[in-house]
Amino acid sequence: MENKLIIIDGNSIINRAFFALPDMNNKEGLKTNAIYGFTTMLFKIIDTYKPTHISVAFDRKAKTFRHLEFEEYKAGRKKMADELRVQFEPLKELLDKFNINRLEIDGYEADDIIGTVSKLGEENGYKVYIVTGDKDAIQLASQKTTTLITKKGVGEVEEYDFDSVMEKYEMTPTQFIDLKGLMGDKSDNIPGVPGIGEKTGIKLIKEYSSIEGILENLENIKGSAKKKIEENKDLAIMSKRLATIIRDVPIDIDLESMKYGDFDKQSVVECFRKLGFLSLIPRFIDSDQEKEIGEMLNINKLEDIEEFIETVNENKKIILKTVSKKGNILDKNIMYMFVSVDGTNIYYIEEDDISKLETILSNNEIRKIGYNLKDDYIALRPYKIILENMNFDITIAEYLIDSTSSTSYECSAIAMKYLTKTVKSKEELLGKGVKIKGYEDLEFEELKNHICTVINAVYDVFPIMEKSLNEMDMDGLFYHVEMPLVEVLGDMEYEGIKVDKEKLYELGSEFKKVIKRLEQEIYIIAGEEFNINSPKQLGVILFDKLELPVVKKTKTGYSTNADVLDKLKDKSPIIDKITEYRQIVKLNSTYVEGLLGIINPISNRIHSSFNQTITTTGRISSTEPNLQNIPVKLEMGRNIRKVFIADNGCELVDADYSQVELRVLAQMSQDENMIDAFKHKEDIHTKTASQVFNVDMENVTSELRSAAKAVNFGIVYGKSDFGLADDLKIPVKQAKEYIENYFNKYNKIKEYMDETIEKATENGYVTTIFNRRRYIPEIKSSNFMEKNRGKRFAMNAPIQGSAADIIKIAMVNVYKKLEEKNLKSKLILQVHDELIVEAIEEEVDIVSTIVREEMENAVAMDIDLDVDLNVGYSWYETK
Repeated sequence: MENKLIIIDGNSIINRAFFALPDMNNKEGLKTNAIYGFTTMLFKIIDTYKPTHISVAFDRKAKTFRHLEFEEYKAGRKKMADELRVQFEPLKELLDKFNINRLEIDGYEADDIIGTVSKLGEENGYKVYIVTGDKDAIQLASQKTTTLITKKGVGEVEEYDFDSVMEKYEMTPTQFIDLKGLMGDKSDNIPGVPGIGEKTGIKLIKEYSSIEGILENLENIKGSAKKKIEENKDLAIMSKRLATIIRDVPIDIDLESMKYGDFDKQSVVECFRKLGFLSLIPRFIDSDQEKEIGEMLNINKLEDIEEFIETVNENKKIILKTVSKKGNILDKNIMYMFVSVDGTNIYYIEEDDISKLETILSNNEIRKIGYNLKDDYIALRPYKIILENMNFDITIAEYLIDSTSSTSYECSAIAMKYLTKTVKSKEELLGKGVKIKGYEDLEFEELKNHICTVINAVYDVFPIMEKSLNEMDMDGLFYHVEMPLVEVLGDMEYEGIKVDKEKLYELGSEFKKVIKRLEQEIYIIAGEEFNINSPKQLGVILFDKLELPVVKKTKTGYSTNADVLDKLKDKSPIIDKITEYRQIVKLNSTYVEGLLGIINPISNRIHSSFNQTITTTGRISSTEPNLQNIPVKLEMGRNIRKVFIADNGCELVDADYSQVELRVLAQMSQDENMIDAFKHKEDIHTKTASQVFNVDMENVTSELRSAAKAVNFGIVYGKSDFGLADDLKIPVKQAKEYIENYFNKYNKIKEYMDETIEKATENGYVTTIFNRRRYIPEIKSSNFMEKNRGKRFAMNAPIQGSAADIIKIAMVNVYKKLEEKNLKSKLILQVHDELIVEAIEEEVDIVSTIVREEMENAVAMDIDLDVDLNVGYSWYETK
């Protein structure tokens, strides 16, 4: 077999990868984008060229012989970014795990090492490939050596061997040295001959072969080129020397030590785990592992149901997964349920027999363990089966363990992270987009192997995750808040919220009239009709025709985003109309046309999906539709709430926490001034205005209160003086003064914020009152902007996260209390700090009492949790 040697220019490739890939970091805050890019390039080269030997050459900090000859060599180069510098050592450690040879030596550049190694490879009959982003290495191309120049970041390479160089440039590879000697090189600060460019240089070298040949034939050269070269002979010769890659570096080189392939895969996998490169781990695992694991497991149809029930009752636990076909949430869609007690002996049961397992599924004494248990809970509801004691969901556990995970919380990512096992992701199994399949479209054998691999992974991983939760002191949060919440959210999704379709049509008609009116008003000011929804056409109208000041340009023209329009709103009446137009168009498309498309034909209700693992702060989010994003600043936006109504014979009980985040801030900081204000039921924004602006409470104007409100919430969200200045449209100096006054009056808050940042910097994470952990790798960044962003996260996450925990506790407690009292009323919606219960008319009073008591007593604090509670037929009426 032919020996193939790959030599990689380490500095060149890691540098190109750094600038080609977006920012990435691992859990500890180490920047990793350049390492990741280098590694993926390495894999691509290995797959394409199948080397037998690999070596990576690196530059050293020490000056080289070129610097000694020409002090200005590489002068003026930008200093290496700290975010790149810190990635060199981890990359070298990774290369060592791969047992890949590394070379570097004082006094010489990586290019010179590459030249020396490639020469030795050629002399020993190796086929040599040089991988670099630097075209200087083209001079090393030959009949035995191919130079691979990276392009498009590090994703593709262009090949240069002797013949292709001759064909493309009509020059030999070594003549590139002479060309550089003539032209010079700005990037390396090689002077060359002033005034000689590429075109003239190529012509002269093609005619006289080399710089030496040119100097010997100066009398034959015409025009200004002759004078330029004659006056700069020494520069040309020196520049050629500087450009020449040395091929006899005094370094011990053993080609045998460069042999590739003999490395410990587990060590590499562990290194990838540490770096957060979970997506690269499957490379070292059998791609057909899922099928193999499926074949190793004992999978059978559940025939003896009674015996299995007895086994479950003895073990007090069951791992389960339902498999459903596409269909209405209210229909019976389950095809199979897979169940196991030990993760190895796995049984499947068909839809008709599922009811036979109700005794264990509804038994609160049996722990239910699984993956995305909310899906199983909802799938079983049409069968009148309530899945009780959903005890451990690996998705929820992973969300608590790492809420900022760069990978998904899918079983595939979790199995890879903890077990180094391959489990297909949903996308790999079913595809995506218009070609996405349903489980009903799969062959049973493939479906069976996949689901059983999931169950086996769940069984193996849950004790590991359980231990992690205990060690991180989040077991209480997991078992008493997050897991009970799975049932609450599942129930809310299944119940849905009723929609007044006629009111939707009415709003749609109203919106269209407003849109039409605004269009005409905009056209009149613009003096012509145009596509208002086209940023390009709008840009022409605003900045070319109306000559408004340009705020920001893009590659395709002028930016007309919301920030730009905000900065222009005082410049022309057209701006406010465009802003209003955009808002109404979005309201119509998202909340009229959008809602009409997702009303359930069976229930006439909307069944939104509530997500527990999306936000990094712990807040619940909703999709299809996003009920948490209904705009309320515009009256027309508030009108959307009129379409969400109570069912016949019911009313909506709506309870909203008052200023919960500020109360949490007072509690966590133990600031006496703020605690005192809340205890005396003072308006906190008026109190802050009084403190910050040094006026008596009774003299606080609405403008001062608004400014104080911005300061209060600005502090909660870790805003800088620049951010506050932008919000209040005031000078930065004034905003800075506001913040300083605030911290002078609420000095314990300042202490708390400083302490939180200090702890986050030390630990890499912050925690809420209930020990929810959020990792903040940004805070360890050497980049000033990134580090400040991390500080803002550190200040905000404990407060917002604690508020999220409080509303979750309240949800769980309200849900349980409604059940305990055997009430028919249902918790149907959660939006930020607000809970909505659809209450039977005769239960409204008791429901109101329950909701208020459970929300106000969700957690014991020094300050009362205050709740605003209203009752109405529609969501709009409750506000």
